[in-house]
Amino acid sequence: MAGEPLGSPEVYGDDRLFVAVGAHAGLDALASAGHPVVELGYTDRYDLGAQVLLWELAVALSGVVLGINPFDQPDVASAKAATSQVLADGLPSIPTVSVASLLDQVRPGDYVALQFFGDPDDPQLPLLEDARRQVRDRYRVATTFGIGPRFLHSTGQLHKGGPPTGVFLQMVGDDPVDVPIPGRDFTFSTLKHAQAAGDLLALQERGLRAGRITTHELLEALT
Repeated sequence: MAGEPLGSPEVYGDDRLFVAVGAHAGLDALASAGHPVVELGYTDRYDLGAQVLLWELAVALSGVVLGINPFDQPDVASAKAATSQVLADGLPSIPTVSVASLLDQVRPGDYVALQFFGDPDDPQLPLLEDARRQVRDRYRVATTFGIGPRFLHSTGQLHKGGPPTGVFLQMVGDDPVDVPIPGRDFTFSTLKHAQAAGDLLALQERGLRAGRITTHELLEALT
């Protein structure tokens, strides 16, 4: 997963494929432990164009295998509709759930998605990235860490329209500074909270394992 440091072979399940562009330390240990490893040659920056084309095709083909239309995002649109409904009706009261109640549902072959609706410069982000690594090591599953609402346009279709193998832990950060939106009767903070609520409701309506937690409890649970 993007931004995830390479771990030792024992922290991974048997559902991983490791692809390296150029030489990377640690791959031999993974291959020796039986994990599939693909090494792609890389000479210099002029190879980047070929890599872009290769991974565009890989994403499209992976979408087909996962049962996701790689050229459409109807479930992203449904989350937008849920957000609009929240803005029209007012922000709902969403209770937090315990971290354990969600992580106890993780099974082999699942993935855990940490979703943080907040400031991309929040000082807690390095701690959350480390929490993601600890989830991977402890449960031996794939993990993702998305900053909302921007991740909705990259992995949102996978979350809601892909296989029901995700466990979703949503966190919402504070907004010490808020700004009104010109021409609207709500602020950016209200919009962010509505998007978080809309996405969580869309996940839960599909029967997926999703809940809102606090960053403090997540960090406490993994120490």
